Amino acid sequence: MNQAKSNTDAGRHPTIFVVDDEPMLLDLALAILEPLGYDVRTFRDPQTALAEFATAKPAVVVTDYAMSGMTGMELINECKRVNPDQKTMLLSGTVDEHIYADDSAKPDAFLAKPYQVGEFVKSVKDLAGS
Repeated sequence: MNQAKSNTDAGRHPTIFVVDDEPMLLDLALAILEPLGYDVRTFRDPQTALAEFATAKPAVVVTDYAMSGMTGMELINECKRVNPDQKTMLLSGTVDEHIYADDSAKPDAFLAKPYQVGEFVKSVKDLAGS
């Protein structure tokens, strides 16, 4: 269904990675972003998202904080290590902005769960430059 695309390909919509171990929240992000024209790729496992990150070149990586195997901040750090200019958004219902206050790689946006759909859309659009 969703195929890896470069965001610089002419006529292509920006690719957004959404990483969350809660399937319902992945479905929600897909339902919100796909109608806006984004190529949305969802992942329940942060390791899988990271494995596809370099070839897919997403415009934005949206990730939950609390996941098994790797936190959202660990995923953001790895993405920014590969691409220091990578735009990222951290979502969480368990932590706030203090979780990354002393981190060298900070997310470009943070939303507390449950977030408002309008806030989520505005943040993605701002980060994707669309």
